[in-house]
Amino acid sequence: MAGLLLLAACGGPGGGSITSEDKAPQQGAKAAEQGANAAPSDNLPRPSPSASKADDDDTTTAQISTFALDVDTASYGYARRTLAEGRWPEPGMIRPEEFVNAFRQDYAQPRDNGFTVHTDGARTGQGETAVVRVGLQTRASDPAARRPANLTFVIDVSGSMAEPGRLDLVKASLRTLIGQLAPGDQVSIVTFSDQATRVASMTPLVSRGELYAAIDRIGIGGGTNLESGLVLGYEEAAKAFRPAATNRVILLSDGLANQGDTRWQSLLAKVKEQAGKQITLLSVGVGREYGDELMEQLADHADGAAVYMSSEDEATKIFGTYLTTTIELRARDAKAQVVFNPRVVESHRLIGYDNRALAAEDFRDDTKDGGEIGPGHSVTALYVVTLKPGATGQLATATVRWQDPDTRMPAEASESVDAADLSPSLWQKAPPRLQVDLVAAAFALYMRDQEAFGLDLPTLATRARALAANVEDPMVNELASLISQADGVR
Repeated sequence: MAGLLLLAACGGPGGGSITSEDKAPQQGAKAAEQGANAAPSDNLPRPSPSASKADDDDTTTAQISTFALDVDTASYGYARRTLAEGRWPEPGMIRPEEFVNAFRQDYAQPRDNGFTVHTDGARTGQGETAVVRVGLQTRASDPAARRPANLTFVIDVSGSMAEPGRLDLVKASLRTLIGQLAPGDQVSIVTFSDQATRVASMTPLVSRGELYAAIDRIGIGGGTNLESGLVLGYEEAAKAFRPAATNRVILLSDGLANQGDTRWQSLLAKVKEQAGKQITLLSVGVGREYGDELMEQLADHADGAAVYMSSEDEATKIFGTYLTTTIELRARDAKAQVVFNPRVVESHRLIGYDNRALAAEDFRDDTKDGGEIGPGHSVTALYVVTLKPGATGQLATATVRWQDPDTRMPAEASESVDAADLSPSLWQKAPPRLQVDLVAAAFALYMRDQEAFGLDLPTLATRARALAANVEDPMVNELASLISQADGVR
């Protein structure tokens, strides 16, 4: 049924099936718009009517969009680095949802450990086309109140990690995280090159000095036997497993596996099995040359998340400022389902989440894998919809379903959006954060497909600069700069 879903606007790399012969790739090389900022016609794509066309009195899977939640941001982080180096990112490494989810949202937080569901949207001014946003938000945690953590670092020390600054950045990240942990936490360290080596068994944080000394001893050499590193890392995590703790493996690597079992299906099956034992994975990508696809798929199959870092500032955010969000879980196997009203919506198109699509019947099948979401996380999905002329009433209902991290008890939350709730003008009246989301998504689509809702890069940069002044967010300033950099290297 997943084939009935329309995925990212203008197509793009999908989440096709992975066979046992597939190998890890060696990947390389309210807005302040004034008349002076008037942009060319902002034509948004009109989705094919076959995307969600059905009889008015019939609700079929054609009107239902279902996907696993995803909080990965690695695609945005890697694109930021490549553009800073004057290079155009590889199109296959661009995932629009990760660009959008890299930005702060203003969704209300729930009072409990579930989700709030936020729905809004805006008309584009181009016929009956509109943008609909679904936002999902978990409650933030007090770092002092978080549960203890068992963290097993699996560190790539192969020859490819000799790139200047690469292993140094990994070591700095470990020191940052260890400095943030509490006495009830424990850390073990595994390195891998040709084979895996145990550098430090599970060590309580009262012995920080031993861990710092172990980090200092880490050196470079050999091939990249990622399989051996993961196997030993999960063995260490399993031996020290604590039911009342957060048990997580943190893989730091460029993802360029070239020794051992490099077949995708084998590696993914190994981490998926461990996820079933409540040991999750954080995939942290580093390096100019980066095996993005493998690192992202490992995180997806291991009930985890994928991030990318290229500077100590980013490491501080991941392992310091946002430590609780990074290592804790608020929801397991979280999925979203958006049901469009065929009396109001002619067609719909989800931007991104290409390899997270699910069949409609999988939504309430709790044996089907979803996404793992930490405290204080937001997840945003954007849809381009074509409305039926003159149609009024409920446009869509968005529902999120998740399982409690400990008990596995399922729960749901829903919210609807009415056609009358849509802002009359996307760029003049819509909430600024919705505009930021669309600029981020359009930027990703342009880098991947050379098409972005009819917007060119100078127009996107102009919109981003205007929004940065409105929302006073340094990341939106950065987005404007990145778009200008992309225009210079394209």
